Amino acid sequence: MRPDRDAAPDEVFATAREHAGLPVELDLHCLRRTYITHLIEFGYPERFVQQVGHAYASKTALYTWVSDEYRNRLIESALWRRLAPATKKEATLSW
Repeated sequence: MRPDRDAAPDEVFATAREHAGLPVELDLHCLRRTYITHLIEFGYPERFVQQVGHAYASKTALYTWVSDEYRNRLIESALWRRLAPATKKEATLSW
């Protein structure tokens, strides 16, 4: 299968999707959302993610689907950062 050079990217992708037998719900925007979600989960810098996403992080956040595992890691990391100073003080005071 060779794509038509004059066809719009959506049309080329639709033809390839049909040829591969993939569901019609899969579109280029879905691939973009997935790509940006993976960038976030793999820890790419926010500025880089913003360049391939939307100008505003809040808009990009609306259509990313980060996993529960990632959310849990993020929350755990934030809690450890918040609690670490208190834990160090307790450790030095408890001797």
